[in-house]
Amino acid sequence: MLKQLKKFVLSCMMMILLCVLGIMITVEYWSHTEAGKVPVKTGVLLHAVDQRIVTSGMKVPKIFTGSGESRFFRKDMMIPMSDGEEIPVRIYQPKAEGQHPIILYYHGGAFLEGYGNIQTHDNIVRALASKTNSVVISVEYRLAPTYPFPTATEDSFQALVWAEKHADLFHGDPSKLAVVGDSAGGNLATVVTLMARDRNGPNIAAQALLYPLTTFQDVPFASRDSYDNGYYFISRGVMEKAREYYTPDEKMWSNPYTSPLDANLENLPPALIITAEFDPLRDEGEEYAKRLAQFDTPVTASRYNGVMHGFVSLYEVMHRGKQALNETATYLNTALQENPEYQPNSFTINDEQPALTKLQERGEAYAIGAFLIGKQAFTMLTSW
Repeated sequence: MLKQLKKFVLSCMMMILLCVLGIMITVEYWSHTEAGKVPVKTGVLLHAVDQRIVTSGMKVPKIFTGSGESRFFRKDMMIPMSDGEEIPVRIYQPKAEGQHPIILYYHGGAFLEGYGNIQTHDNIVRALASKTNSVVISVEYRLAPTYPFPTATEDSFQALVWAEKHADLFHGDPSKLAVVGDSAGGNLATVVTLMARDRNGPNIAAQALLYPLTTFQDVPFASRDSYDNGYYFISRGVMEKAREYYTPDEKMWSNPYTSPLDANLENLPPALIITAEFDPLRDEGEEYAKRLAQFDTPVTASRYNGVMHGFVSLYEVMHRGKQALNETATYLNTALQENPEYQPNSFTINDEQPALTKLQERGEAYAIGAFLIGKQAFTMLTSW
């Protein structure tokens, strides 16, 4: 009886060991992509999205998220546009008394219906509100193909004007304004600074652009060729679709309000530009930083290696995403102070991580991999 029990325990241990080994081998295999090897956690998340094992509507496991009482009021409302229509905005307002800086956030999503909205980027907006103790207004500008250019830019700029004019509604300080956006929203954020300059609009203290699209023209950027197959969260097909529907007239491609890379960049607010190593938009974001610097605009450019387009949205499960989010918040906190001091224009490549962080990331990658493998297995069994 005792021998049989020992054999059973040994068999169970061997099965567990084989399962763990299988998970580790599978996860390591996922880190080998068409463009080369990526960090294991990046590989796991890329595989999960590519195979549609996770969706944008899924909640992040509680183990990765914080808890506690919110320090903000959240309000959804409609604001008027000059054409008689209204657009939704979501406002996070600190519960603390006093006036607070105002940050306008423009979500990504290729300018297209069905690719992004204020809900899909709500976690970034909440986090920025918390980390900057600011009023953060997330703008749901109208999208193509129903609303091609220039509707999105007009909505974005008019939302800024509205925020300055109605700052008292949410205890905002109209003298401390900043704009932030990711991907297509990064394009809109920097275009809004051009519009504010050209139209004598609100004074913007700073702009933070997360992996922005900066030109619709056919510029031969190496990153567009290396990472445009769609495995890195954005594809050439989506970019071409965005250009076709958002800028249907080829003359629009060279407009400074669609392709700021080629615009006159004089007298623009200081900028932080975040880019990702595995991102087709990497090179144009970094080139835009160089162009701003040529016009004597203080620029902090920061590339994060080992991650893909959209990685800041995954800050709850990716250390690099959290690091970039913290860098953005710190930059905004400094820029929204009285008479901030700026360092000379800089470009930083964030490559190295502490050994403990690397170990934690690998362990979490295996844990997420085990969950994904189990989910796939359960789906297969229940479909029979």
